Amino acid sequence: MNIVLLGAPGAGKGTQAQKLVAEYGLAHISTGDLLRAAVKAQSELGIKAKEYMDAGQLVPDQLVIDLVKERLSADDAKAGFILDGFPRNTAQAVTLDSELQNMGLKLDAALLVAVEPEVIVERLSSRRTCKECGYTAPAGTETCPNCSGEMYQRDDDKPETIRKRLDVYENQTSPLIEYYKGHGILKEVNGDRPVDEVFADVKTLLAL
Repeated sequence: MNIVLLGAPGAGKGTQAQKLVAEYGLAHISTGDLLRAAVKAQSELGIKAKEYMDAGQLVPDQLVIDLVKERLSADDAKAGFILDGFPRNTAQAVTLDSELQNMGLKLDAALLVAVEPEVIVERLSSRRTCKECGYTAPAGTETCPNCSGEMYQRDDDKPETIRKRLDVYENQTSPLIEYYKGHGILKEVNGDRPVDEVFADVKTLLAL
């Protein structure tokens, strides 16, 4: 099962991805994590990516695709994968489909975790992040339960910033949703419910 994961920041995509990984052994491929790991490892692709990131520019699509292809060749991706954070627009989706085809692979589903914008604003603005390890927890948590680091509110998690991010997401992703709908692989789940309820629906939608 090869899945692209869609949903606004704070929709709960990561949580559903973790549950799919734990239950079905799929490889969770986050392009953000791939970029950070490549930069840290100073791989050839990482060095190229760092040049763009240091200049405050977006990493080119082809470079991200090359990172994804490299990751998909790993043994743990053979049983299937969840692609998180890519593609972000239809141009990237078309390129991804073409590259997957060249590898003898295809997407089985584009899973959209849908949550109303104001629910997301409330969710994200009430979370705190650990300065040390990045763990997130509800407001009122002063010490990280994971590493005992200090918790703080990221600028990204302030209501006005969240609304701007959601606008950007909406503009970018609406055509992408239509693209996957047109290909007959879009599966939409209501993410504004308890995690286990959402996951039960995800399994039904994906026929797992």
